[in-house]
Amino acid sequence: MTAAQLPPVAPEVTATLVEDLSPRLRKRLDAAVAKLAAYPVHRDGDTVVIAVDDETALRLHAPGGAVATPDAIVCGCLLAPACVHRAAAACAAPAADPPAEPPADPVRQPAQAPASKEPPAPPAIPSADEVASPAQRAAAAALWSAGAAVLEAGVDGAGAVAQAALLRAAHTARLRQLPRAAAAAITVVTLLRAARAHDPSYRTADLVTALAELLTTAHRLRTVSGAELAAVRGRARRPYSPDGSLRLYGLFTEPVVTGSGHGGARTWVAGPDGRLYTVGDVAPGGVGRALGVADRAVRLGDTALTHRELGRAGLAVAGATVSPDGRLGAGKGVKAVSARGAGWWEPPLAALWEVPPAAQAARALASVSRYADPDGGGSDLLFLDVELLGAVREAGGSCLLARCEGGTAVRLAVADDDPALAHRDNLMLLATAPGMRLRIIGRLAPAHHPRLTLLACSHPTGEGIVDLGFDRLRRADLPDPGAPVHPAPPRPGDGGTSPALHLLERRVEQTVPAGRAALGLLGDTTAEAGRLRRAGLPTAAGLLTALCASAAQRERDGFGRLLPADTDGFATHWLAAARYTAAVAESLCAAAWQPAPGSDPGEPRPFTAPAAPADFTAPADPAGGR
Repeated sequence: MTAAQLPPVAPEVTATLVEDLSPRLRKRLDAAVAKLAAYPVHRDGDTVVIAVDDETALRLHAPGGAVATPDAIVCGCLLAPACVHRAAAACAAPAADPPAEPPADPVRQPAQAPASKEPPAPPAIPSADEVASPAQRAAAAALWSAGAAVLEAGVDGAGAVAQAALLRAAHTARLRQLPRAAAAAITVVTLLRAARAHDPSYRTADLVTALAELLTTAHRLRTVSGAELAAVRGRARRPYSPDGSLRLYGLFTEPVVTGSGHGGARTWVAGPDGRLYTVGDVAPGGVGRALGVADRAVRLGDTALTHRELGRAGLAVAGATVSPDGRLGAGKGVKAVSARGAGWWEPPLAALWEVPPAAQAARALASVSRYADPDGGGSDLLFLDVELLGAVREAGGSCLLARCEGGTAVRLAVADDDPALAHRDNLMLLATAPGMRLRIIGRLAPAHHPRLTLLACSHPTGEGIVDLGFDRLRRADLPDPGAPVHPAPPRPGDGGTSPALHLLERRVEQTVPAGRAALGLLGDTTAEAGRLRRAGLPTAAGLLTALCASAAQRERDGFGRLLPADTDGFATHWLAAARYTAAVAESLCAAAWQPAPGSDPGEPRPFTAPAAPADFTAPADPAGGR
């Protein structure tokens, strides 16, 4: 049995079942969750049945797609309903998303409600002196305590009971209208379960970011006011606002495959002013659904264009609704018809490639920041003209090395390693054609060196574009093979702060899997702090010293007995170190994109952008070119 075979369970259901267990059964809960993975599972309509043994069955009833009440999990053993099996099943299943609430106005859910004739009022902004309510502050305090307990115990010690405490705090936060904090807690639980199940897709850095986001949000809810309070509270659902009539031009289509088993496609389009929009179709189904959705009609108005066709064509939309992050709504009031597209070398799309790479990187970095406002908008895409240099070896494999404007060496990595998608095959094929010039679109990958995940490029023959996740290049499309493998280029930050920063980063990450005790046993860290100071990072040195001192600090009472550790104080020091390292890493990423001729592998030479196809002509626009 795997978690994907079980229906999602509401967080409050899991928390209730764990809280109802006796202390003796709570100690056995983690072992029961592990045993459950070996039991056979089958689905009977809306019910999932787990065969505990030949005579005992555990049933999870999910009529709406998720288990919504504790009574919906029924066990046939003699100890039911006070048995450990019900709680173990809830802990093994994925956490369900919060139920959808009725929209306050039709624009908030354009896919399900008719469009309103009157534009909705903008969301209320708290006054400058408004602060969180006492109930919200109490919910934030519960989230902080649950997150600090996870940090204290580490992944190995944060079992089902600690996860249930986080789920209870998340449920309370959602009831107190704190959706951003609740979502952060659910993310931490999901990553904890992936870590404990040895999921190959789990990364410690992801859990570090999720824990820091949870603790940051919980702390800020108790301290901020005014407009900042609204951002920290977050929104339960993505708001859509009217945007009138739009003339859109297709850019490309990318597959979307998530770790939760969802799959689909996302098509990027641009307006005449260069603003980017997306039209997506993502639902449970994984990579198989992603490959199929690309050739289905987009859900927008009456257009019959598929996602892949829209990536090369255009749309004229009336009554458009747009979310802050650029997603186009598909409500009944939205009208859309097919229109002429534009080539990448033709206005208005050509202007996207005219922005200097450093400016594009700075804009993209603001949207992919680890702690960016979810409603902040912005795009993480970069539009570059590059010259391919060949493959470059890295610790995790190889990637494609290219040179863009200003002589900056950029590493182009695979966007998705799934063999069913064409990303890796296309990238490895392009690596055999050094010297070829292409116009590309990639997603910024924050690192100490310029790095993108490659999404689309102009066709090597000059005929159209290539959606690198869906379209497969052939050897005949490229010049003669025979590419050398280049050594890794020098990184702009490698001569200063970059190597020393890892001394603090590794202590921040070390805490998450092993808990506070891992740092408490380090002993003297004077040498590491000295290296940080010599590298020009005195703040990092002070944070490292304070973090390790807080981890080792244990006071005793008058009888010499150890007192409980100061989990809040340690969480505060850890959070400060985590946020500091993230800020420095983002600064190094921005600096790496600045033109640096000395970092160019090989002899510097003038850069020439790829030319437009010789036979490129602009067809007539049936929509009138609005």
